[in-house]
Amino acid sequence: MPVEPAPWHFPDRGIAVRLFFTCWLVYSLHFATNIVREIYPAITLADHCSFRVDEYAGLHPDLFELPGFGWHINNNPGASMFAAVPYFLNKWWIDSAVGYVKERRGSGPPPVYDSPWPMAREFYAESWKRGLDIKLGLAALVMQVFFMAPLSAFGVALMFFALRKIFLSNSIAFWLAALYAFGTPVFFRTGTLNQNLILAHVSFAGFIALWNVNEAGTLPKRFFLAGMAAGSAVLLDYSGVIILGALIIYGGMKHQENHGKHLLRYAAGALIPLSILWFYQWKSFGQPFLPAQSYMPVINQWVETGFHGYAGPQLDLLWSLLFDYRYGLFLACPILLLSIVALRIRKFHLPKLEVSFLLICSVLIWIFFSGSNYTRLQFNTGIRYLVAIVPFLFIPAAITLMCLPRKIILLVSVLSVTQAWCLAMFRDVERGLGILEPVVRVFTGGFQLPALTTLSRMEPFKYYFAGGISPLPLFALAAALIFILWKRN
Repeated sequence: MPVEPAPWHFPDRGIAVRLFFTCWLVYSLHFATNIVREIYPAITLADHCSFRVDEYAGLHPDLFELPGFGWHINNNPGASMFAAVPYFLNKWWIDSAVGYVKERRGSGPPPVYDSPWPMAREFYAESWKRGLDIKLGLAALVMQVFFMAPLSAFGVALMFFALRKIFLSNSIAFWLAALYAFGTPVFFRTGTLNQNLILAHVSFAGFIALWNVNEAGTLPKRFFLAGMAAGSAVLLDYSGVIILGALIIYGGMKHQENHGKHLLRYAAGALIPLSILWFYQWKSFGQPFLPAQSYMPVINQWVETGFHGYAGPQLDLLWSLLFDYRYGLFLACPILLLSIVALRIRKFHLPKLEVSFLLICSVLIWIFFSGSNYTRLQFNTGIRYLVAIVPFLFIPAAITLMCLPRKIILLVSVLSVTQAWCLAMFRDVERGLGILEPVVRVFTGGFQLPALTTLSRMEPFKYYFAGGISPLPLFALAAALIFILWKRN
């Protein structure tokens, strides 16, 4: 395929903006109703300006009580803090909707939720009894539609600019960015609030700032922003420490002049989110520097090994993270296997330093998560931890992909989008064939959307839509909106 600039109907920014809104719309359509642990602190931050989640005690296994300090989640608070903003802005109508339902809801046992999962049925029944079912559902919706979906869409726009710098072509960059958006686990993980995917986006943004894709912004400003991104990675998850160190090493190697001043600006940017993390830990646990995992009780066998579940790199987890049939990275996204040979390719405009950083950083994060026994619990949620390196591996994978014949590129792209879309529609990988189960279910049972699937299992919808609620009208509406968005004017 050609690498010279190709004709396009829109300027660079026009493509990026349209790509952003297209992704936002499609991602929002595939909202999943999972109530993850990060939702609870986001709500209490908006409701009470508090980190304590006492009113939600017992609703999630990752909520624990520390005597004298109340209930908290056993993870860093970054995702909750970010998601609290859209929830706060939408709180006025959510509270009104919750109040309206409570006034008209009668007494008696909770309605039937015909889920195949016993824990999901128990959670729904308990949240209904507490009058929290509507509030939690709307909170999850708002946080996905107004935070996760636009954040992932922004990450796709950043990927477009990075790919344009490499291939010098708007059309190639657009199609590869679309492949990144809808042919990788980014599509699947955007369905719910997830700190690992947010970590991927902020880490990639820090890399883009130092690489200076658009040749914009002064060097001091870019180091400060990269520091902010790296510190935010730690605020999200302690695996972000790898990003914190890797970005400054990369920045120092790329911009060797005035390295001391750059380091200070980077540190100044990183200290802002790091100070927020330390403040959170001090308020929540009484001291600023130990992670939440230091205080959590023994809730499963994995907590008993190593430091509260972290036992150092383990060979079986190194393999499982890549090839487990339920959550392995290269089974969830085979196209990323192409990244392995990218260092040998000198055809496109990506220096060896950038390729090396992307691959080495990915390997370090892979090794880090192989030391966490919680990695073994991905079997019931699908790929999660290594989604943090998807943007880093996609760029070298795209370089290798563009060296293949055109027909192979088309075939690989179609297969990748098919698999990723099926995974985003049918999210169950625990049963059956694991990652391949969604593909089988969609091809045999038809299109579906996670939120509609949940509604079809609830009263009274389950009586009227026993075979499930068809998503085709919503797909048609979304297609019409996308057509209007991209129609040249």
